[in-house]
Amino acid sequence: MKKLKIKNKGHHLLNIAPSKLLVLSFAVLILTGAILLSMPFSSRTGEWTPFINALFTSTSASCITGLITYDTYTYWSTAGQIIILALIQVGALGIITLATFFSLLLKKKVGLKGMLIAQESINSFRYDEVLKLVRRIVTTTLLVEFIGAIVLSLSFVPKFGAFGLYMSIFHSISAFCNAGFDITSGAVNGKFLSITPFNNDPIVIYTISGLIIFGGLGFTVWRDLYEFRKNKALLFHTKLVLVITSILLIFGTLFFFANEYNNSKTLGPMSLFEKINAAFFQSTAARTAGFNSINLADMKEISKVFSVFLMFVGAAPGSTGGGIKVTTFGVIMFAVFSQIKGSGDVVLFKRKLHQYTVNKALSITGLSATLVILITTVIVTLQSDLHVLDILYEATSAFGTVGLTLGQTPSLNTVSKILIIMTMFLGRVGPLSFAVALTLKSSKRTSDIVYPEAKILVG
Repeated sequence: MKKLKIKNKGHHLLNIAPSKLLVLSFAVLILTGAILLSMPFSSRTGEWTPFINALFTSTSASCITGLITYDTYTYWSTAGQIIILALIQVGALGIITLATFFSLLLKKKVGLKGMLIAQESINSFRYDEVLKLVRRIVTTTLLVEFIGAIVLSLSFVPKFGAFGLYMSIFHSISAFCNAGFDITSGAVNGKFLSITPFNNDPIVIYTISGLIIFGGLGFTVWRDLYEFRKNKALLFHTKLVLVITSILLIFGTLFFFANEYNNSKTLGPMSLFEKINAAFFQSTAARTAGFNSINLADMKEISKVFSVFLMFVGAAPGSTGGGIKVTTFGVIMFAVFSQIKGSGDVVLFKRKLHQYTVNKALSITGLSATLVILITTVIVTLQSDLHVLDILYEATSAFGTVGLTLGQTPSLNTVSKILIIMTMFLGRVGPLSFAVALTLKSSKRTSDIVYPEAKILVG
C-alpha cells in the first residue's frame, strides 16, 4: 500500500502511511479519553482522578481490553461510565471506520485517500468493496448490540428495574466489542463482580457469550456468512476462523469443566447446570472479552496457564478481539502437523498455503511472545512481591486485549501501569500494523540475487 500524500495549508507534502494514521487515531482517542476521565465530573466523588489511572482506563476502553484500576460502577460517575462506553464503541469500530460511515451518511464524497485508509482500518481484502463493507460493519454492529440489549433486558429489567435497562445496553455493547467492562456492582453488592452472580441465568450467560463470539469472528466472516445463501461457498479464511474458534470453544469448555469441577472456590459449590454455564462462559471470555464467571484468582494453576494460552491466541482478524489471532494459530498448528507428516507443503482444506503466510504467522507469534515475556520480566523485576504467573497472566491479558486479571491490576505501581498501557496499545494496533508491514514487504518484487543455501541443524 502506497503512502498517502496529503497537502496541508502550508502546501507541504506529508507522507502518511494508512497504518501509521490508524495507530495515530487510536493514540488521539486514548489521550482524549484520559483527559475527560481525569476531570472531576467523571468520578463519583467529584475529585480529579490521577492521570495515570485515567490514562490506564482510557487505554483499556479504547483498546477494548477491560483491565481496570477502579470498579467501573462504584468509582466512575454516570458521565464517566458513558465516556468509557463511548471509548469502547469507537475503539472497537475505529475512528477511521466511523468517520467514513458518517461521511457516507451525510452523502459526502470519500476520496481515494479515505478509501485506502478505511480499507486498512477494517482489514479488508478488496479495495473496491470498502465503502459497502463500512456501511455493513457499522449498521450490523448497532443492530446486534440493540438486539443483545433487548434480550438481556428480559433478565435484567425484571430484577433491577430501570437500572436493568441501562445494564442491558452497557453490557451488550461491552460484550459485542469484546471489552469486558461491567457495571454489575450497581445491581449486586460488591466490587469487580463481572458476571459471577449470573451463572444460574442462561439468558445472561449465553446472550453475552453469543455477543462475544459474534464480535470476535470478524467483519469479513460476518459478510461471508451472510452471502453464503447466494454464493453457496465460504472463503478459505472463514472456514479456518470457524474451525479454530469451534475447537477452542469446545476444548476450553471441557478443560475448565474438568479441572475446576471439584474446586471448592470456583465450580465446586455450583449445580451441574451452573458448572456447564460457567465453564462455557469462561472458555468464551478467556480468548477475547474480559468478563469472568468464576473467581479467577482461585482457579488451579493449570487453569491459569491454559487461560494464558487462550488469551494469547485471541479472536479473528478484523474483529473486536485481540491476540495473535485464530488464523495465525491455525496456520502454525497445521504447519507443525505438516512437518510431523514429513510434508514440505502446508495444506488446509485442500489448499496449499504460501510460504510467506507461514513465515508471517511465525513472525507475529514470535514477536508477540517476546513482548509478553519482556513485559512480564520487567514488571516482576520492578515488583518482586508479585507472583510471576500472576504478572504473565496480566501481561498476556493486556496484549490479547482480553481484560482478565488475577487481581493484580490495582497493585501495579506507576511504571508497571505504563508498561501495561503500552502492551494494551501494542496489542490493539501492533499485530495489525506488523502484519501489514510484512504483507507489503512480501508483495515487493523478489530480488534477482540468488544466495547459496545455508545448512544448519535445528531441533
